[in-house]
Amino acid sequence: MDIIKSIEHEQLKNKVPVLSVGNTVKVYAKIKEGNRERIQVFEGIIIKKQGGGLNETFTVRKISYGVGVEKTFLVHSPNVEKVEVVRVGKARRAKLYYLRDRVGKASKTREKVGARIEDKEIVIKEDLVEEEAPEVSAPEEAPAIETTEVTTQEVVDTVKEEVVEDVKEAPVEEAATEKEEVKEEVKEEVKEEPVQEEKTEETK
Repeated sequence: MDIIKSIEHEQLKNKVPVLSVGNTVKVYAKIKEGNRERIQVFEGIIIKKQGGGLNETFTVRKISYGVGVEKTFLVHSPNVEKVEVVRVGKARRAKLYYLRDRVGKASKTREKVGARIEDKEIVIKEDLVEEEAPEVSAPEEAPAIETTEVTTQEVVDTVKEEVVEDVKEAPVEEAATEKEEVKEEVKEEVKEEPVQEEKTEETK
């Protein structure tokens, strides 16, 4: 896209009213008077449309106190607040210049009977809403998972080794304790025998 076209595209309005030649319309235009700003309504018949894009214009004609007044408005002008359709008229030409020579009722177009008065708009630019990008969660690191597996394996190995050592050492300790008990019993029997012999001698 050219630079000029891109700049013009930014100045275009998002929505533009549907204008047809022969219709009676009310144009709400902004007027600045010093520091004040007000809206002035200009009502008349659309006698022509011309141009295209940002330079598209339409001309409205009305008779004020017996004097014909014509005003040309830019469709995309920020000073044109809105355009309201009052009456739908019949027109078989693109330019209604012949109305300039007419006086009285003849200076108006015929009204379409049964026509609906609708303020239609054409969407030129759609309002682009920026969608919030979903937050992408960072993938879990593979090394962390590996370390957890290693630790679990080590714990299992240590438990197994301890159980084996306890099982191996248990019978040895039991055998040693049994031998010590047998020795103590033998010693006690040896000590008790001489005492019994002495008692027998005394009795004699």
